[in-house]
Amino acid sequence: MDIQGKVFIVTGGASGLGEGTARMLATHGAKVVVADMQADKGQAVAAEINGRFVRCDVSSEADGLAVVQQATALGKLMGLVNCAGIAPAEKTVGKHGAHSLALYQKVITVNLVGSFNMIRLAAEAMSQNEPEATGERGVLISTASVAAYDGQIGQAAYAASKGGVVGMTLPIARDLARSGIRNMTIAPGIFGTPMLFGMPQEVQDALAAGVPFPSRLGAPQDYAKLVKHIIENDMLNGEVIRLDGAIRLAPR
Repeated sequence: MDIQGKVFIVTGGASGLGEGTARMLATHGAKVVVADMQADKGQAVAAEINGRFVRCDVSSEADGLAVVQQATALGKLMGLVNCAGIAPAEKTVGKHGAHSLALYQKVITVNLVGSFNMIRLAAEAMSQNEPEATGERGVLISTASVAAYDGQIGQAAYAASKGGVVGMTLPIARDLARSGIRNMTIAPGIFGTPMLFGMPQEVQDALAAGVPFPSRLGAPQDYAKLVKHIIENDMLNGEVIRLDGAIRLAPR
């Protein structure tokens, strides 16, 4: 698929991995819809890349529909990159008792239900596209995490939500194959994003040192490079790619 002139939705596009992806797509000639809860930051990013901002709670059907409608109004919607997510930490049983059920449900709702909500709505719109010469009508890329495989202490909710994203990758690809729509997932390791930068510097340094090679934090640009390759390589479908410098997370 040629990125030039196509329309892409990037959820969580106001910061971190999403912002890096939105900027990459715009650099290569795409029309980008930045969907995020952070209105000020999202509007600023959209203005800088000549895109469009839509305030969006990804778990809301109405918000998701509004994003897709804005995207299709710009042209041929050919891609969705799901980067919206939250990562609170809490033990199953901690000093203050059992894990909050409300917090667990919120993490699942944003990270897993939100990803599926945007996938189903974008895919429905893409299914109406005139196919490319390859027969392709669109590509969907979601963000899991290495925590889906080796979640750490305090990550039961987060790991479950990302494990769900991993688990639905193949069946969604199979569902959408007849429409010529691909579905992929990226599972990042330790990346320099606003979530991580909220941690103490010594924690950041220790995490970076734990990456076998390269021994550094991943950057949004690293993620965006893989997004670009997935978009352009139409043989990539129904798979989860770990982008992690060979790290395997320890319990804590």
